[in-house]
Amino acid sequence: MKENIETEMRSASGVTDGKGRFIAGVVMITAGYSADGKYSHFFVTQVPIKIGEMELRPADYVLGYQRVNNDTIKVTFYRASSGEVVGDIDAHPNKKSSVVRSLMITAPVSGKGGIQIGRYLFDYSIG
Repeated sequence: MKENIETEMRSASGVTDGKGRFIAGVVMITAGYSADGKYSHFFVTQVPIKIGEMELRPADYVLGYQRVNNDTIKVTFYRASSGEVVGDIDAHPNKKSSVVRSLMITAPVSGKGGIQIGRYLFDYSIG
């Protein structure tokens, strides 16, 4: 009997600049964890990036999100080492695609890329 075992590659995503630096993230399994949904993803950037008004220095972060309404989720970034809030951004449904992704980081074009969580998307720029 042949078995087909799925690999959940869609739960991790990242991009590289071809020089060994990257931006990457992964969905965290938090079942039974005391984060109460506060942290849903681990995110690392090795280059400075800007998300909305937030400027993320190269470091490790965790993020979580809360639904505001059907058209918005609020994504909050925290320092992974301390849990300190860095800032938040509103994400809106991806109007260019109906594909739902656990996490998708797109490579920047002209310095601007996107991060999709579920069906919600927000932009980032290389800082």
